[in-house]
Amino acid sequence: MQEALKQAERAFSEDEVPVGCVIVYEDKVIARAHNQVETLKDPTAHAEMIAITQAASFLSSKWLQGCSVYVTIEPCQMCAGALILARIKRLVFGADDPKTGAFGSVCDILKSKNINHCFDVTRGIKSQESSFIISEFFKKKRQL
Repeated sequence: MQEALKQAERAFSEDEVPVGCVIVYEDKVIARAHNQVETLKDPTAHAEMIAITQAASFLSSKWLQGCSVYVTIEPCQMCAGALILARIKRLVFGADDPKTGAFGSVCDILKSKNINHCFDVTRGIKSQESSFIISEFFKKKRQL
């Protein structure tokens, strides 16, 4: 999770919403990403989406079986759907997202009827650090 926080700090320094994500396979980080929505002018350029693309490329596979995803904030519905389609093994996230979180905050996508893939979810890892960087980012934005 510390590596995901480093990615969130990078996003913060680039004036992006500070979300970071890393994907681990066989105890090795195979993808690192941070939000790039503003930079790329792309609403789908969330940290998770970029990291999924990197990991799939690394593994030469559309599926990320055996991979664990670490992200600083609870994924939104778009990212949650992509994680399901990628068939990850495990999701670990820091802070809950009461506005868009798809793993219990707004909805729980894994409890959807007839879902084709489920995985383990661990929430609250380094949640204070993850919440702090998001709060600081938006506090700074409100001051401008």
